Amino acid sequence: MHELILHHYPTSPFAEKARLMLGFKQLSWRSVMIPPVMPKPDLTALTGGYRRTPVLQVGADIYCDTALIARRLEAEKATPALFPEGQEFTAATLAQWADSVLFLNAVSLVFQPESMAVRFAQVPKEFVQVFSQDRAQLFANGSVNRVPLEQAKSNWPVFMSRLQQQLAREEGEFLLGAAPSLADFAVAHCLWFLRATPVTAPLVDGYPEIHAWLGKVLGVGHGSSSEMSGEDAVRVAREAEPAALPEEAFVDPNGFQEGQPVTIAAVDYGADPVEGELVFAGAEELILRRSDDRAGVVHVHFPRSGYRIEAR
Repeated sequence: MHELILHHYPTSPFAEKARLMLGFKQLSWRSVMIPPVMPKPDLTALTGGYRRTPVLQVGADIYCDTALIARRLEAEKATPALFPEGQEFTAATLAQWADSVLFLNAVSLVFQPESMAVRFAQVPKEFVQVFSQDRAQLFANGSVNRVPLEQAKSNWPVFMSRLQQQLAREEGEFLLGAAPSLADFAVAHCLWFLRATPVTAPLVDGYPEIHAWLGKVLGVGHGSSSEMSGEDAVRVAREAEPAALPEEAFVDPNGFQEGQPVTIAAVDYGADPVEGELVFAGAEELILRRSDDRAGVVHVHFPRSGYRIEAR
């Protein structure tokens, strides 16, 4: 069995979502710190160019996007469940809304000038400039634009009111019942992001029920982690072999064939294409086989939803 290796950095909201899922599952994992901006040489040796944070590595298998990381962690340890029985669709759909709509509104609120001034008060101006250019590039080739700040401010009370209504049900203390699910962690990481500065923290803390719920979700912790270098993680991949492919039939509605050279890229933002050989296409997951001078042969896994395949 290979160790779970998370490539992340401390202030990444989606990395916090992954860390909380690992904590919820009470899993042990290795922590590889990556730069918050490009270049990320060790990470891209593994992913082939995918730059979004976080990435989960299991030997020579590389999992991109927290939507798919959640499913990999569910396969690693079935209980407690991120996708509660009978609520799999609800958990996945609410998480998808949080990871897209709620997150993009949170980004606009966090990146307003007053908030950024506090967030980067102790950071060298040169890094602030590099960070701003990097994030502009992140959104340059995708299908989404940043939500205008005025619109995000207008949308926010709607989102909070609906979340409060969901939490007011008698079925339990969490969004879908008595225990946390993927939906809780997807919503929580957006609110955790907002609480990073006193400018945006009131957008969460001003709602007592949500504040109390968030404390419970964050209280699951991050599990047990130990540090690993990026170079060592690349070595782990090079010395391992990719796991056997899923037994599910290879089916692609657009006619892509097993073994075909393709590129896969996110649709919304961070749309850097990854080249490889398509070795699996299932209902939820796409897998590329690629070879790297440093990492050797790896399988890079993507969720099907939110990603596009193009022939090379």
